Amino acid sequence: MAANTDFVLFAQHGWADTHRDMLLLAQQLAGDTALVVAPNLGYLQTWIQIQPLIQQVEQTAIAILAAHPTLPIRIVGHSMGGLIWLEVLHRHPLWWPRVHSLVLVASPVGGSDLGRLIDPLGLGIAIARDLGTSRRAIAEQIASQIPTLVIAGDIDGGSDGTVPVEATKISHAWFIRLPNLSHPVLKTHPNVVLSILDFWQDYQLGNLLHPEPIIQQLRAVPGMTDGHYRDFPRAKVFLTLNDNRTIRLWKNWMGVQHVFIASPQENCEYAGFVGWLHTQELWDTLTAIKSDQSCGQA
Repeated sequence: MAANTDFVLFAQHGWADTHRDMLLLAQQLAGDTALVVAPNLGYLQTWIQIQPLIQQVEQTAIAILAAHPTLPIRIVGHSMGGLIWLEVLHRHPLWWPRVHSLVLVASPVGGSDLGRLIDPLGLGIAIARDLGTSRRAIAEQIASQIPTLVIAGDIDGGSDGTVPVEATKISHAWFIRLPNLSHPVLKTHPNVVLSILDFWQDYQLGNLLHPEPIIQQLRAVPGMTDGHYRDFPRAKVFLTLNDNRTIRLWKNWMGVQHVFIASPQENCEYAGFVGWLHTQELWDTLTAIKSDQSCGQA
């Protein structure tokens, strides 16, 4: 460890990956000023289950923090690497005062839509169920206490090609959307490096995401999955809200119900969908929202 080490930087890779790119990112971020810890979880192991990976990162962190008890912590996780660190921090709230910041790069915190499509019933098909699990509740609890930056890429008007922008969003976190950057490119792109360095400087970067009641109601529908914006133009207005936003609905050729919230300026603010098993729960929620809005107008 260098004599001028100022902090520990944990940099964690995700699914179908190794530590190589995250180590490069960490070196660009910290140079010689940090003790960089970038565990290699093994490419094949990232396809199986997340729990052994969480335990590996947890045990590494326990050893490092015990060996360097006075150094603050900075954490950067890409994709599933961010999910792993959410689980580790959830298990160790006593570490939170030591954490200078948490950066989640292209992490499907709300649950991966691809994971849910592969394993819609949560049967445990390889890593799909673990990736499809929503960790938004614990992420928002952590972000309310630890300065958190969410970085999302957008190459097609709603995703980085792998993770929908909507799935990365959490309340209480600062949010940056970087256009034209794909999921793998986000690991090492200069704009990501600059965004993180700026955030470390003063935290005031991007948009601070606040809890939004109606979006929270929709996300609470069983089976709700954060979706893509690409089908927003096809959706029809179901309800105009009291603040002049609209809830819009569209059903694809398989009968899967999609729901969107649009701003008064016709911009998509939320996208999600439910499978057949949970369509009725969505309609129940939409009916409740419509009733609440009518009461608000009375």
